[in-house]
Amino acid sequence: MATRTTELVAEAQQRHDTWRTSTAALGRSLTGALMLGSMHKGDEKLTVRIQGDGPIGAIVIDADAKGHVKGYVKNPQVNLPANALGKIDVRGGVGTNGSLSVVKDLGLREPFTGQVPLVSGELAEDFTYYLATSEQVPSAVGLSVLVDNENDDVVKAAGGFMIQVMPFASEETLVEIEKRLADIPQVSNLLDQGETPEEILYRLLGKENVEILDTMPVEFQCDCSKERFSSALITLGVDELTNMIEEDNGAEAVCHFCNEKYHYTAEELSVLRDEAMQS
Repeated sequence: MATRTTELVAEAQQRHDTWRTSTAALGRSLTGALMLGSMHKGDEKLTVRIQGDGPIGAIVIDADAKGHVKGYVKNPQVNLPANALGKIDVRGGVGTNGSLSVVKDLGLREPFTGQVPLVSGELAEDFTYYLATSEQVPSAVGLSVLVDNENDDVVKAAGGFMIQVMPFASEETLVEIEKRLADIPQVSNLLDQGETPEEILYRLLGKENVEILDTMPVEFQCDCSKERFSSALITLGVDELTNMIEEDNGAEAVCHFCNEKYHYTAEELSVLRDEAMQS
């Protein structure tokens, strides 16, 4: 599969006010999790958590099977000097010591959890290693984010691809795909030049070998709401709500995933306190 995630990564950048290195790391993570999620069906969901030892800190992404994704980085304002290749230093931002974990809610009693150590910090290789090790599927993942050279707030292009090897693939096919993988330019550069996800697959596999089975729109979408935060506030208990009313004369709740802010007046908190008393 291949995906163009320019608009959703741009929205994430704006919502979290990320700087260049954090933008690239968050965008690659959103794109990788989105593709993992789209391999599932129905109401199945997954959470990807990347915890490295770099200055960005934890990256947390939620994705579903319908092309929706949301996520955040712990430290959004990280901008490191370019790496030796003149590219955004995602590895330096993420770090190379840590883990990538995937928790899948498949509607079963217990969620499925897989975890692997970080092998690169560039993230595409880490998603590849996760698929090969935890899910036993030989794969190749490409992830790329292009940020405007003049304006760190502008995401020019973002996207990725995922190839998975079927058990009956011939050695000749594998050699050809490896050769094409080695030769393909950065996905974000191709997208910035106007190529479509379909055309990227043609580059990787040869147009004559590609049959498009399905397409879907993708978007940054968060399911937070004031009602959900109200339920969470009630669980804080009567004493905590009383402190908010008497000391702060209100409260503000902020969603980690989308940075949406919800304001509560003292009167609204009083209603929630009454509900807490009854629960």
